[in-house]
Amino acid sequence: MKKNIPEIAVQVPEILVPKTGVDLHKWAVIACDQFTSEPDYWHAVEAEVGDSPSTLHLILPEVYLGQPDEQVRQQQVVAAMREYLSGGIFSSIDHFIFVERTVGGKIRRGLMAALDLEKYDFKPGSTSLIRASEGTIIDRLPPRIIIRQQALIESPHILVLIDDPQKTVIEPLVSLKDQLLPVYNFDLMQGSGHLSGYQVSQPAIESRIISALENLADPKLFTQKYALEAGAPVLLFAVGDGNHSLATAKSVWEKLKPSVGMDHPARFALVEIENIHDEGLEFEPIHRLLFGVHQDVRPALQAFYPGQVSFTPCSSAEDLLQEISKSSSTCHNIGLVSPSGFELLQIKAPRANLAVGSLQSFLDHWTQSGAADKIDYIHGNDVVFKLGSQPGQIGFILPAMAKQDLFTTIILDGVLPRKAFSMGEAHEKRFYLECRKIVA
Repeated sequence: MKKNIPEIAVQVPEILVPKTGVDLHKWAVIACDQFTSEPDYWHAVEAEVGDSPSTLHLILPEVYLGQPDEQVRQQQVVAAMREYLSGGIFSSIDHFIFVERTVGGKIRRGLMAALDLEKYDFKPGSTSLIRASEGTIIDRLPPRIIIRQQALIESPHILVLIDDPQKTVIEPLVSLKDQLLPVYNFDLMQGSGHLSGYQVSQPAIESRIISALENLADPKLFTQKYALEAGAPVLLFAVGDGNHSLATAKSVWEKLKPSVGMDHPARFALVEIENIHDEGLEFEPIHRLLFGVHQDVRPALQAFYPGQVSFTPCSSAEDLLQEISKSSSTCHNIGLVSPSGFELLQIKAPRANLAVGSLQSFLDHWTQSGAADKIDYIHGNDVVFKLGSQPGQIGFILPAMAKQDLFTTIILDGVLPRKAFSMGEAHEKRFYLECRKIVA
């Protein structure tokens, strides 16, 4: 039975997980917006999954967007949802699920819950309880909206952050694991680590979680924490990963609610809540890769930032990464990878606070002029080094931002530039596993 806590925009939802007998190693696949320039990854996933029950059949990997069979794939997704719901492969859990993900020698912990989309606004300048952390690319929403409008169930890769330095919400569950009923425990595919889940069925533990979240949302404590004036709108949840998926859910809900009323499952979205202070959570930069480049980017950058730009050749990828790590708010260091080699791009006395802001402002202007055919957003240095050095392509490698600055930046400055950071590298992204019914 679903339980709503409107003050913190949280619902203890009915979560669907595969029944015993379903191969979870094949069931769980990585977020659809990963490896978008590496179709070989998705071909390997398809070969491994085959015809087995899998969330692969419930999503449209973005590598296939714009392909001739895109609409056919969309219909196959809806058909698979209908088949899985009617086929009895799910068990129902009416509790929070405590999640532990082990990858790369790190453990990252989270809590599966549903959030109220009425308390979420992804527009710039939002003061809602749930906010986007970076700019939303509106052009990326239509394909997702088409699928969600027809969808019977959702399976999220959305990671939503809380700023809980005292570790009061999620971390206490570590010492209580022996009291929690295991839900799943298995190795993820493609070398992406291990995943464990435990249902929080004890009322006392559930109440402790809710009380801790209510404390983070207390208006007086919130203003003291961030040194704000009394009455400042509380920010409890900042969307870390999956911003476009949550924005899709919000967009569909806004269209749907006049005809279905406010008591409808589509009003909520299933997410994993994580603490930004989790030692296993690292912020990685999201790099830029341009295809079909028709002009030399160097004079264009110098013209866009007159007197501020310099280029310095680097002899190796290692040297370039070392220089990028020295980036500061007064001099943005960005790696430029092209067929002619590696260069350090420096933008001195920048107007933007973050290097990604300086670069994106230029790229928006430059690509709109027709200088390049396509821009992709890439996780991981190696892909940029490999693809940026090919003819007709260039890559930009960006420095990482400090995760501790995220909430303060959103509260004071609003959303970051789009695709400003990533919570981990591509293979560390959230895997689809849990589902939730979103039709009445």
